[in-house]
Amino acid sequence: MTRDIIDINDFTILVETANSDETIQDSCCFDEPVIAVAFYGSGNVDLEFEYPTASKHYNYTKGLALSFYSDEKVMCHHTVTKDCPLECIVIATATRNLHKLPNQEGELFSELLEQLVKPKDHYVEGPCFFMTPEMLKIVNGIFNMKYEGKARMMFFRSQITALLSHFFGQLALHKSKSFKTHDRSRLEEVKQILAQNLDNPPSLSELSKIIGLNTTKLKKEFKEVFGVPVFKYLQNERLTTAHEMISSKSATVQEAAWHVGYDSLSSFSNAFANKFGYRPSQIK
Repeated sequence: MTRDIIDINDFTILVETANSDETIQDSCCFDEPVIAVAFYGSGNVDLEFEYPTASKHYNYTKGLALSFYSDEKVMCHHTVTKDCPLECIVIATATRNLHKLPNQEGELFSELLEQLVKPKDHYVEGPCFFMTPEMLKIVNGIFNMKYEGKARMMFFRSQITALLSHFFGQLALHKSKSFKTHDRSRLEEVKQILAQNLDNPPSLSELSKIIGLNTTKLKKEFKEVFGVPVFKYLQNERLTTAHEMISSKSATVQEAAWHVGYDSLSSFSNAFANKFGYRPSQIK
């Protein structure tokens, strides 16, 4: 388990990673009331917020952006397993510092996270959605950063600013759209179905039948909510999963390609290079 804590202006940044061959639970809490946004990387840990009046559980965190209010009486638990490592970036600010945030960031919190600025319990969930490809790229870049010293801090500062900007940008877009809660949950279900069937995904018409949305509405609303077409999302998931397998040495390049549904090694290598800027054989 590693936990880096970095202060940038009036934000505290926590970068947490954990791997374990056995099931372990990592717990932490804040020492004063905060408003925070957590960004989850390639791991898929279980997450639970436990507080005096209730508890809140999340069992699919991979790629999740979650905003919340938390006071000192809230305990956060991550359950880490061999197949579900922890990769989490938390950007938090104490509620007492909201009025001091630069560049009108305090106003953004008040406008888009009003339920967190005026909390009614020890823990309050704010907007929660799965990250866009641009956000995922930033998160993956932070966890795979190679810089050291002053260059590392400069890079880190710029990426955290970009990540928070994307988050508020998505909030503004979501706020301007009027999707029904039921339709949004069905779109989330599409992502889970694809993530669980990377090697043999259902067709658009099959997905439409499973979730009860017609094909045209599925394609249109999926792109509006998540920023990419359905099968562009599938390709991103395939390549990210393959990258994890090859990097962790749990599979060869050929095995990883097969695992995520590529029959042609050259097609896999080309798609991989287009996404990451280097071929899978160049991973060290």
